[in-house]
Amino acid sequence: MKQHVWAAMIGLFTFFTQVAHSSERLEYPVVLVHGLFGFDNLLGVDYFYRVPSVIEDEGADVYVAEVSSAHNSELRGEQLLEQVALIRAITGKDKVNLIGHSQGAQTIRYVASVRPEWVASATSIGGVNWGSRFADVVRGSVDTGSFSEQFLASLANGLAGLIDLLSGKATAPKDALEALSALTTEGSVAFNQKYPEGVPSNYCGQTDALASNGVYYFSWSGSKAWTNVFDPADNALALFSQVFDEPNDGLVSACSSNLGQVIGNQYKMNHLDQVNQTIGVHHLFETDPLTLYRQHIRRLKGLNL
Repeated sequence: MKQHVWAAMIGLFTFFTQVAHSSERLEYPVVLVHGLFGFDNLLGVDYFYRVPSVIEDEGADVYVAEVSSAHNSELRGEQLLEQVALIRAITGKDKVNLIGHSQGAQTIRYVASVRPEWVASATSIGGVNWGSRFADVVRGSVDTGSFSEQFLASLANGLAGLIDLLSGKATAPKDALEALSALTTEGSVAFNQKYPEGVPSNYCGQTDALASNGVYYFSWSGSKAWTNVFDPADNALALFSQVFDEPNDGLVSACSSNLGQVIGNQYKMNHLDQVNQTIGVHHLFETDPLTLYRQHIRRLKGLNL
């Protein structure tokens, strides 16, 4: 009998603890930022699939940024800067928590570097923080100024234009070559020299979460390109992964994604799984991507962010 009473008491304590925890509000709003060829919502499908609702359920205000689907990270950063200013005005909050996927990591790092007083934390997910071998190969496959380069750039800009049109930002500037150059190893290293906060001193390293500019930096990523037979995107990512000679998610190496405090870079997730795409299909024996977002909001709460 006593054992049953204690079990019931523990169960009630756990329940009320969870209720109290879920009722807490995150101090600053969350802003989600997409990567190359990304969007906020495309024909009813969110880029961060179901992520905003999970973040809201954890007690945070969440906004999805609208930046160019294809351009360099500094221009995208300036676009994001304007939106952060607006969010600060709407919410009355001094700061925001930025979360960026892929090229979105460079985008949020730009804002955190030039306006650190506006940013509580910057979280990179599958971020191109040390460059992408895939981008190096694509950039190196065509000669600068050649007809092939211009032809491929036209196709890529056309795709970006279609994405922007369907996602309601048709007038956003587009330059696929600028975007590609930003994601190469050379372009990323140059970016790091200008905006070094949170970047480890050595490849595959990590830093303390709190950087010298007063912003907390975090990152996580995956290291498996093919994760589910029912995901139509996995075959392409598995093919792209062949250009790497180290663990990668199909587009970015695990070590290249490291920024600030590394929560993990060996999840069985590919580049799209990290944002819960394609429509939530992921590895059956790995943490649900949405769980990582849920845990991260609780992490930020613990830091009063």
